[in-house]
Amino acid sequence: MDETAVSTPDPRRWRALAVTLTAGFMSLLDVSIVNVALPSIQDGLDATVAGTQWVVSGYALTFGLVLVTGGRLGDAFGRRRMFLVALSAFVVTSGIAGASSSEGMLIAARLAQGIAAGMLTPQNTGLIQELFHGAERGRAFGMFGATVGLSTAVGPVLGGLIIAGFGDDGWRWVFYVNLPIGLLALALAARWVPKRDPARRAASAQLDLPGMALLGLAVLGVLLPLVQSEHGGLTTLWWMFPLAVCVAWLFVTWERAVVRRGRMPLLHPRLYTSTPGYAVGATIGATYFCGFAGMWLVFAMFFQQGLGYSPLESGLLVTPFALGSAVSSALAGRAVARWGRRVTITGLGLVVVGIGLVAVLVPFVPEDAIGYAVAAPLLLGGIGGGMVISPNTTLTLDRVPTTMAGVAGAALQTGQRLGTALGVAVLGAVFHAGVAEGEGYRAGLAMAMLCTVGFTFVALTLALLDARRHPRRSLAGQQAPVGREGPLT
Repeated sequence: MDETAVSTPDPRRWRALAVTLTAGFMSLLDVSIVNVALPSIQDGLDATVAGTQWVVSGYALTFGLVLVTGGRLGDAFGRRRMFLVALSAFVVTSGIAGASSSEGMLIAARLAQGIAAGMLTPQNTGLIQELFHGAERGRAFGMFGATVGLSTAVGPVLGGLIIAGFGDDGWRWVFYVNLPIGLLALALAARWVPKRDPARRAASAQLDLPGMALLGLAVLGVLLPLVQSEHGGLTTLWWMFPLAVCVAWLFVTWERAVVRRGRMPLLHPRLYTSTPGYAVGATIGATYFCGFAGMWLVFAMFFQQGLGYSPLESGLLVTPFALGSAVSSALAGRAVARWGRRVTITGLGLVVVGIGLVAVLVPFVPEDAIGYAVAAPLLLGGIGGGMVISPNTTLTLDRVPTTMAGVAGAALQTGQRLGTALGVAVLGAVFHAGVAEGEGYRAGLAMAMLCTVGFTFVALTLALLDARRHPRRSLAGQQAPVGREGPLT
């Protein structure tokens, strides 16, 4: 009998999911919503350009650094407990960020807020694995995928509305808005999220502290140059990439040694070597996020710098993607139980077509009609995007034991954060290259969109190969088989 099987589902599971997704939406929204507030922050705090960029990149950096550690802590000490602790910290740091009186105080608050968000996010996927099974799990991950897609696309619109509504101090309310929502979520989570007894082991046996340090250094070596790419990070910090490779090798070697000693590693090697679908699913997700997350920065620069639109107008013009993604995510979550990998293949194909049409149309459409011209292709791409994130997450985590659900989901999201950082750096560089060559903002946007298509096509190829290798795969929720390296639990 599979360890995930339960005789009676928890009656509070859907209410618990609504609360945890609300909190997750806040943490993911803070990745993008602050972008539109940067000019106001610079004026209000007399901050430098480099300092305001750290308000964004610092959050993304610490967010990505602690994801796996947060997932492991949830597995070890209870996801409800970690959820409440992390959400409390997120609310407090949001308040400090909003009340900041200097550039340094705001950057420090954002670094701490990113840590809280990175600890919070893995508990969402872990709780879905724990509370939902079979077709219901696909529906739950469909809602999770809609949350991810909406938080990414809606951030600029919501940020623009807040700035417009609160005037000069609007940037503070970008952070303050988390307080009432977070406090309500805390109260409801304490009531609805069920308790689960963590594994009865000593803390020293549960926590792989050297593994945490090594993985954190490896992720830092990749993320820091990427998040600083607009300020010469790739030129001055290039040496961190080979260092990250060396540290990653040390991490894998250490984790294998931990398993041989019969102790629990931070990230079990067999998640990637012997858990069906996990490695390819994680790679598909990371590759897709390279194109998906990077294109929002390009659209913002194109509409605001190239066409002179306001942040709110710029955000509204890309909402067709968010709307399409929100609708299709819920439907795809239901369909993945029956159709499996074919759902993500269809979605990736629609993204290629939709974003490809944007790249083709923009250079030839009159400037005052560009917003209308890209609406339908973005809607098509959004429908496809909603069929990628949640079904791929469901398929990737389906065979992972629930005792490793937190760390497995966190590792998956770490790959997505790395993909996001890489995509933002690459697409931003391609866009600026197109503009600098004298072809104008339209050419820059077209080149960047073709780059997104390229990333998505790579993810599509991987999905096709996976479907060919496992043509009859459906959701089974079975534990990964035990191999020479021992069980995952």
